[in-house]
Amino acid sequence: MRKVTLMLDDGSKFHGTSFGYESPVAGEVVFNTAMTGYPESLTDPSYAGQLMALTYPLIGNYGVPPFTMEPDGLATYMESDRIYASAIIVSDYSQAYSHWNAKESLADWLMREKVPGITGIDTRELTKTLREHGVMMGKIVFDDEPDNVPTAAYAGVNYVAQVSCKDVIRYNPGAGKKVVLVDCGVKHNIIRCLIKRGVEVVRVPWDYDFNDMPFDGLFLANGPGDPDTCEATVANIRRFMASPQVRPCMGICMGNQLLAKAAGATIYKLKYGHRSHNQPVRRVGTNHCYITSQNHGYAVKAETLPGEWEQLFVNMNDGSNEGIRHKEKPWFSAQFHPEACSGPVDTEFLFDEFVKLL
Repeated sequence: MRKVTLMLDDGSKFHGTSFGYESPVAGEVVFNTAMTGYPESLTDPSYAGQLMALTYPLIGNYGVPPFTMEPDGLATYMESDRIYASAIIVSDYSQAYSHWNAKESLADWLMREKVPGITGIDTRELTKTLREHGVMMGKIVFDDEPDNVPTAAYAGVNYVAQVSCKDVIRYNPGAGKKVVLVDCGVKHNIIRCLIKRGVEVVRVPWDYDFNDMPFDGLFLANGPGDPDTCEATVANIRRFMASPQVRPCMGICMGNQLLAKAAGATIYKLKYGHRSHNQPVRRVGTNHCYITSQNHGYAVKAETLPGEWEQLFVNMNDGSNEGIRHKEKPWFSAQFHPEACSGPVDTEFLFDEFVKLL
């Protein structure tokens, strides 16, 4: 276990040891406050380009499930086909693991997929630094290779183009209602939730013009990075909105931001984002609150929504937007993850609401 140092752009340094793939790496450093779910988080494409710090101190004690794929091409236990986070940063890595479904250790998985991991970091102090300063770029450097310093950029990089599928993929063909899913970095459980509700899913690349296809509803998926890099997607959504044939639309995470941009609203970057299993949101106009799973660094500026749109959910911690809806047409979105894999399933009913509109 070689000595490594995490260096932040503000000059802060955190010293630890390597337990993953031994290669320096750079990226945007973010923190996640979930207590479980590191296999799902690591394989969430929304973490592309990021060094993920976990605030829960003990990580790795339940190992990693088998990385198997179903006949339809979806991962059995993961959220994509590989690890997308650039690195994982933990306080205390558990060398031993025990779980009925574990097939390998977290360290073995990281090494197999060539992803660095650091342990021995004071993640409480790291999180306090990120909360006070905001997310920063950081570098993981091996102490015995001080001249091997990596570089990376996050702002302005179109990570969606990197993680989106390259071809049209169909799931559950001929099952009934047809939903076009715009893949900006979709988590597999979103597709599972739709298939489970008996619809055909047509997964298209992020910049694919789906408007001339026959379909019954549109689904805008999650994804990494800055939504302002996805102007091609926004243009296609605007064409969909302008069509005389009004069809339902639902968005999740970046899908919420892209729907808002297509409507005419603006997006801003949160100071340190929401990445956890325990974000409380309230449905506007009610006293109904839900505990939600989230992973995003940008948000919709609610006051810029046009008059025909309104907020659907708000965050009870910081008041930021957590979803929007059109006042008359069947278009709505959630900034959080109703499919919640891993995480609470309090809001999975939103998939039911969408399917009923088809």
